[in-house]
Amino acid sequence: MSRISIPLVGFLLLLCCLGIPIIQAEGDYIKYRDPKQTTNVRIRDLMSRMTLAEKIGQMAQIERSVATADILRDCSIGSILSGGGSAPLFNAKAKDWIDMINGFQNASLSSRLGIPMIYGIDAVHGHNNVYKATIFPHNVGLGATRDPDLVKRIGAATALEVRATGIPYVFAPCIAVCRDPRWGRCYESYSEDPKVVEMMTEIIPGLQGDVPSDSRKGVPYVGGKDKVAACAKHFVGDGGTTKGINENDTVIGYHGLMSIHMPAYFPSIIKGVSTVMVSYSSWNGQKMHANRYLVKTVLKDILKFRGFVISDWEGIDRITYPPHSNYTESVLKGISAGIDMIMVPYNHTEFINIVTDLVNNNYISMDRIDDAVRRILRVKFALGLFETPLADETLVDQLGSQAHRDLAREAVRKSLVLLKNGGNADAPVLPLPKKASKILVAGSHANNLGYQCGGWTATWQGVDGNNYTAGTTILSGITAAVDPSTEIVYSKNPDADFVKSNNFSYAIVVVGETPYAETAGDSLNLTIAEPGPSTIFNVCGNVKCVVVIVSGRPVVIEPYESQIDALVAAWLPGTEGQGVADVLFGDYGFTGKLPRTWFRTVDQLPMNVGDSHYDPLFPYDFGLTTKPVNAS
Repeated sequence: MSRISIPLVGFLLLLCCLGIPIIQAEGDYIKYRDPKQTTNVRIRDLMSRMTLAEKIGQMAQIERSVATADILRDCSIGSILSGGGSAPLFNAKAKDWIDMINGFQNASLSSRLGIPMIYGIDAVHGHNNVYKATIFPHNVGLGATRDPDLVKRIGAATALEVRATGIPYVFAPCIAVCRDPRWGRCYESYSEDPKVVEMMTEIIPGLQGDVPSDSRKGVPYVGGKDKVAACAKHFVGDGGTTKGINENDTVIGYHGLMSIHMPAYFPSIIKGVSTVMVSYSSWNGQKMHANRYLVKTVLKDILKFRGFVISDWEGIDRITYPPHSNYTESVLKGISAGIDMIMVPYNHTEFINIVTDLVNNNYISMDRIDDAVRRILRVKFALGLFETPLADETLVDQLGSQAHRDLAREAVRKSLVLLKNGGNADAPVLPLPKKASKILVAGSHANNLGYQCGGWTATWQGVDGNNYTAGTTILSGITAAVDPSTEIVYSKNPDADFVKSNNFSYAIVVVGETPYAETAGDSLNLTIAEPGPSTIFNVCGNVKCVVVIVSGRPVVIEPYESQIDALVAAWLPGTEGQGVADVLFGDYGFTGKLPRTWFRTVDQLPMNVGDSHYDPLFPYDFGLTTKPVNAS
């Protein structure tokens, strides 16, 4: 081959990165770089050029903390992710994220074939890993709205904020059907009712864009640089485990699995969802990560899903117990089941070596490898990564924008469920008058953004306090809502004598659960965190009170209910606490309906609408309403 000048090489690389078809030195037209070709033609051409090592590299997803330019270039790694709270630096700005991701991408583009990597992140209630992003209510609150258009708009806003940091792929939405609130991920579920969960898959076209009417069903679709690839998770039955124990066994017949846990996957696939994540949980004793029938036969063959199937974090490791104890067997079972991309955050070398040996020794067929790589490339082409692999820096002002905060505030208003509003013979307590001589705001959750947002905020398990993100606490929202002449006294946990001696017009008590995620949130007692119960007792026993519960699920409230004059379920509202005040003071009415049954005691669990032993404190779909007033 004749020598090519350095300027010419640079020019050819530039054309390559811009997606313009080029001629190699040998005169070979590079078809996969030509955006005028169909996706299938481009995939076939690229795969015909790939070595086994490059194909296996595409199947690996590694954590950003171990990604280096050499690894990305030499191993042709397919994807990088941020684990919960994993960021380029503390309180990283949008530009910090973009610089990191573009650095990774340039390393991937320097590989032999220049296949771009795809960067993924959890964005389960807004761009929750990122400082100053808009944090929307968690899914349980959105389920209370019964408003798929709202959820679609939230998806679109989330996509913009994620793209603002240079990221094209999110591990959302969670379409689990939580059947037991003892599960630590129950707040990630829209409802116990599969119909509501199915309705809320409208977030997918919000994230990805509306699938064109002539598009083939089941094919991944991403509608431009302001959209992201989505991920329906966790396939399948994650919300039905015994006693709500995370990653446990879902014991249910085929009909039950299909009628309760599967329905939301049908519209997700029709709406062009790009990826599906497999659940840690088991179905009748078989790990989902090893379930070839459900992953390969049902999802891929019957439902015609054409995107890629991704494992959960070290998900194949947990096929065996203890995890990683027979990794070769786990890799074989996971890939044979139909998983295409494997989250191997810290051990890609071991994974790649094992897969290589399994293929070379005919335990895994080349057809299975090619199926995985074809699916991964299809999503990358759908995202336009070959044409525009680097981040669009013009979107940085979308992160935490006022328009998105206004949308989140609307979502908070619509998510609130009014459970009690005075006694049977009493006048309604809500809406509250804005003009009063002195009011008390109390409770551990009244002035705590971290508690308002819950888990999967700033870090994996969530945070305590107001320094990790930007937003408005419920206390600040109340302060802004009331008449300037009204004196507000805030006391986190006042004693009874303090309440009695201050002649308050009324009190607002905000208590609930402290943040958690996944297994750390599993709870057999579902109690309000102390000092919440004592705050309710001290305040509500001595002055007219409204109690606002901030929680990821129904919690034990029956012992205190008789003392409470008005009771509001606020779920985990996120950063825009003014939305709570908007409704408490009557600027907007209460409209939310319970997305879950509110039990009397944990001894009743599991208990879902339609069960023969159904005897709730507040039934599924319950929610009192109020009309907006100009409270004064």
